[in-house]
This record gives sequence, C-alpha cells and structure tokens, in this order.
Amino acid sequence: MIAITQVSYPYYAPYTAAVTLPQKDTAVTLTLTLTYNGREDLKVSKVYTVNVKGSAAVRELDYQELLETALTHTSYANESRTPVKHNERLEFLGDSVLQIVSADYLFHAYADRPEGDLTRIRASLVSEGALFQFAQEIDLGEYLRLGRGEERCGGRTRPSVVSDAFEAVIAALYLDGGMEVARKFILPFITEGKHAEADYKTRLQEIVQQNPEERLSYVVESESGPDHDKHFVVAVRFNSDRVARGEGRSKKAAEQCAAKEALKLLGVIKEK
Repeated sequence: MIAITQVSYPYYAPYTAAVTLPQKDTAVTLTLTLTYNGREDLKVSKVYTVNVKGSAAVRELDYQELLETALTHTSYANESRTPVKHNERLEFLGDSVLQIVSADYLFHAYADRPEGDLTRIRASLVSEGALFQFAQEIDLGEYLRLGRGEERCGGRTRPSVVSDAFEAVIAALYLDGGMEVARKFILPFITEGKHAEADYKTRLQEIVQQNPEERLSYVVESESGPDHDKHFVVAVRFNSDRVARGEGRSKKAAEQCAAKEALKLLGVIKEK
C-alpha cells in the first residue's frame, strides 16, 4: 500500500510537491515530483534511492504526543494557560487493556485453576499497589507533568497518581502499536517469577481457607511520615495470633510484604 502526501512548496510557488513513501520499512525509491499549476508538461521529478521507514516518523510523532498526554496529570492541565490534554481518558483505556492481557495470561498459565481463583489473582496483579510497584521499576513518577500544588504534595510518589499514569502509558502503547505491543510491555511485569509478590496475599488466603477454623486478617500496627512519604507496618494474623509483619509505603504494599513473610514461615516460599 502506498501513501501519497501532497504539500505546498513555498519556495517554488505555485508548485506543489508529491512524495511517495511506502508504509513498510525497506530500501525504496523515493520520488519527489514538482507540478506547476497542475500542468503535466511542466512536471519535474527527481528520483532518490534511500532507506526510509515508511510512516515511522509519523508514528513516532503520534506516540510522542500520546506519551506526553499519558504523563500529564489533571493538575497540570488545570493550571496550564493553554488547553492541555490530561491522562484520565488514557487511564480508562489502559485499565481495560491491562485487564484483558492479564486475564489472557492467567487463563493459559493456570489452566487447572477455577474462575474464582483467576479473578482473585488478576485483582492482585492489577491492583493500585502492584501497578505502583511496576511504575517504580521504570521511575515513571520522575517523568510526570504535575501542577504546582500536586508537586508540593508529593504527587510523584503518590501511588494513586503514579499507578494511573502507568495505565495511561499502556493505553498510549496500545493506540500506537496495537495489542501485541501493549502485551509485550505488560507481561514482564505480571508474569509469575518476576512479580510473584503481587500474588502473595491470594496464595496465603488459599492456604488458610483449607482450614475452616483459621481466620486471616491484616492489622496496621503503625503509620508514620508525611502524606507524600508514608511508611506502614502491617501484621498478618491467623485468628488472634500474629504470624508475620511487613513494611511498605502503602498499606497494600505492607500487607503484601507481611503475606510474603508468612509464606516463608509456612515453607511455601524458600529463602534464597
């Protein structure tokens, strides 16, 4: 399929230029044609044999714009003097893409697990706490565009802000490159082995449920630090007995850490 682009040519008015480019990456013949007032007898063409990447430059530009929007918080858009798109719509789309990629992965990776288990595991993998951890791995918070107020309040390390941006980035990748590109970005974060910690609470719950007399609960033992840099200590209890403790920058992260420590004590996770 050939894309034809016609543009005005200001230095040679009233000439117009037509450039023929392929859409696939390849070595091609690039033809620049100048036409004077549409007269075929005054048409001038020059042929170049070059390596081009089809519409790659256009795709890159589109992606840059999408990525900029994905990293723009509503606070930045609200404070801007000129109209600026923010990432809430992309967040909505990214959440849906993340859900389907996660569901597809779990459906095939856990072929013997019932629907209820898969639902619980997926909920853990796509939770705010898990997404915040994923985003921290790529230092996503450092690249956000925030309003002055949000910046002062520590928005770059706020789990809700950063995890929403992570979903928006997924949407930008999906819109630019399709589902397969988005899938390649998501899977390394959610596949078991690299981020098994996102499933610690579910795994512990499944073990405890085997004994109807046991009740599993998480209790916040301490909370410290300013709003933008909180520190939580959470205990996991079987009935009234404290089994393990965990720490984290959010209650969910601390609960995951506590569940992990409990699994170690039960011998489910081996110390490395």
